[in-house]
Amino acid sequence: MPRVREIEIEEVPEDTRPIYRRFAAEYGPFLNQVKIFAHRPAALRHIMGLLLELAEEEILPKRYLEIVLVTVSKLNECTYCVAHHAPRLVEQGLPPESAENILAGTVPGFGPVDTLVRDFAVQVTEQPGRMRDSMFDALREHFSEEQIVELTLRTALCGFFNRFNDALQIGIEDGVIEDMLSKGLSGGEMKKHHPENLEPAPE
Repeated sequence: MPRVREIEIEEVPEDTRPIYRRFAAEYGPFLNQVKIFAHRPAALRHIMGLLLELAEEEILPKRYLEIVLVTVSKLNECTYCVAHHAPRLVEQGLPPESAENILAGTVPGFGPVDTLVRDFAVQVTEQPGRMRDSMFDALREHFSEEQIVELTLRTALCGFFNRFNDALQIGIEDGVIEDMLSKGLSGGEMKKHHPENLEPAPE
């Protein structure tokens, strides 16, 4: 159970309801998260509205976005975000082992650009003030400055969501674990942090 009351869509201002509805359904199965954000309609409008707008623009290839999101969420041990985004990484053509071993020295299925993006996400999360110019020289070989800014934004913002989800104990929505398992992911994080979500259904 979350640490604060869940807010239903009828309780938020009318101008916020389209974002509430779209983020909970179109962007992904994030209803439990939306219900908590809805305590502060301005945050719902601007933070989730930002993510919806960025998704529509598609400036950054989704493969690299999902690498960032899974990497940061694994570093922060946010099972909510790993459960949501690891299946999306598999949908980008990578094997399940990529998501499960994304912090390893060599990641199955990763090419050089995938590894570069992963390493960038790790450094932004762990040591942003110690990055060398060579990292950005390497990024510029594959990404525009607009894309580099979005990579940095999404890396930092993912860390925010990880902490928000865990601090307020936002529960994983129905069907998310099943989707993850259907993609060939083992659910190792779930077994460690949420074993109740992996118990077999009663016969």
